[in-house]
Amino acid sequence: MTRLIDVADAAGVSLRTASRVLNDDHRVAADTRSRVLATMRSLNFQPDAVARSLRSGTDVSIGFVVESIADPFFSDVIDSVETAMARHGRPVLVASTHRDDLRAQQVVERMLHRRVAGLLLAPTGGDHSWLRPDRTPLVLIDRAAAGVSADVIDIDDRQAADDAVTHLIRHGHQRIAYVGDTSAIPTSSARLEGYRQALTRHGLPVVENLVRSNSSSSREAAEAIGQLLDSADAAVFTAVFSATTRASLGIVPVLHARARTDIAFVGIGDFAMADALTPAITVVDHSGARLGVAAADRLIARLADPTLTVEHIRLPAAIIERGSGEIRP
Repeated sequence: MTRLIDVADAAGVSLRTASRVLNDDHRVAADTRSRVLATMRSLNFQPDAVARSLRSGTDVSIGFVVESIADPFFSDVIDSVETAMARHGRPVLVASTHRDDLRAQQVVERMLHRRVAGLLLAPTGGDHSWLRPDRTPLVLIDRAAAGVSADVIDIDDRQAADDAVTHLIRHGHQRIAYVGDTSAIPTSSARLEGYRQALTRHGLPVVENLVRSNSSSSREAAEAIGQLLDSADAAVFTAVFSATTRASLGIVPVLHARARTDIAFVGIGDFAMADALTPAITVVDHSGARLGVAAADRLIARLADPTLTVEHIRLPAAIIERGSGEIRP
């Protein structure tokens, strides 16, 4: 079994320096850190988690609490976080809240009880003043949390929705349906605001009968678009804006099954096979993988230096034009 002293010798550094790299100490120079980490990988060095926990008084693991591990967006986030944390010898413990405020608090408290080194959290819509980021480093994913000041990694959801709807308007659409999640979720609320904002700014009415903001699953989104297509408003709308990947996975099959690919479509979040359909699906690229990497990097930085100023880091989100969003009425 490779020991830390073996890593230090192979990398040409002292045992203390190798130990600092292992513990994400910010005092190690970037080039030295890179060399030591590369040596750890080449020697297949596996840190002794138990020994590290006993020395530090905390587990080396990172807690990660999301809405649902089945959600395609969060599954991408989880995968990238696990990959990033593995490079630092930190396993990731994942749990789901299913949007239940009480369950979220219970899950987080269980992780804190086992003294995880840090916490990544996709918060529910409730108050989070019970969190103590001063005791356990915390990074919020995809949205801020009411009642707590902590690092946030997300996109500008309002602007992303505005951009998507504006894209459809520029291609001649004036009646655009909306299918998204409940506005109790901050990201969904912001996206609905962006939808309304874009229509209003371009002098177009917001037709409330075309808004379906209660689709928290793909099945509910499929039902919502089906109801819209069957309603008296079916002849009114010529485009659909999907505010979540889950919604898109429900809407697109219905449009294809009903031979209504004449309806323009733009969704937030890419998904598998979106570029293989006819027409291929135009999306606002909200990459779960990119968000996961950014969140992991920020938590690693905060573990190394807990005094870092709290930051709200917004990642870019750009429209990928593939055909479905460029159909004209």
